[in-house]
Amino acid sequence: MFDEDDADALGMLGDADDGTIPRRQKRGDGRPLEPFRWWHLVSGRKLFALVVPRPGAPDVTYAVDVRSHEDGDPRAYLYRDGAQAVVSRLPAKFAVEGGVIQVAAGSYGLRRMHYVTPDRSERRLTPHPRSAVGRRLRLEQTHPVASRWIAATAIVILIVGVGVNVPQLVQVISEIPPIAERFGTFVSPIHLPLWLNIALGAGAALASMERGLRLRYHWMLDGLGN
Repeated sequence: MFDEDDADALGMLGDADDGTIPRRQKRGDGRPLEPFRWWHLVSGRKLFALVVPRPGAPDVTYAVDVRSHEDGDPRAYLYRDGAQAVVSRLPAKFAVEGGVIQVAAGSYGLRRMHYVTPDRSERRLTPHPRSAVGRRLRLEQTHPVASRWIAATAIVILIVGVGVNVPQLVQVISEIPPIAERFGTFVSPIHLPLWLNIALGAGAALASMERGLRLRYHWMLDGLGN
């Protein structure tokens, strides 16, 4: 699926180009897909692939390459048969054969990287095996019990983070003068030392990173937990 030696396609949109590329997107320059290198683990590059069969015609291979841009915001690059076809800010929706590829980023990784068909069925794209997401998927496949324990621990840490952070956050908000004058102030029943708050915050960040590697996101757990 990731044939790093076959990257000389012309970079045309082909059937996916219907002349209605959203304003947040622009046509790619046709450059070949760069192979995944070990240092991309540090840079946070995310690379996924999708093969779409076509009756009576060769299969089409798509790749979605997500990287941070110069302005700090991530960009998604859609490659068709090894050549760059479309560039988009996130969230992105790429029109491809038989459906759309939806890409959405969270605070710690991706929320979505799914191929969605008109009948609303969906499947996640295949991560590059050497990427962080691919390595996490391999752990899930080779050590399912350990993977479930890691996932469950992440959820517990985020639940604790929400339970600790929400009352303290409500107290801070209630102390804003206009709110305090109208509704009074709320005193949080939870008062933790600074070092423990920092430790819980770091744990919640790691837990959200772990969930981001599995494309899991919940507005309360991952949002309020961090």
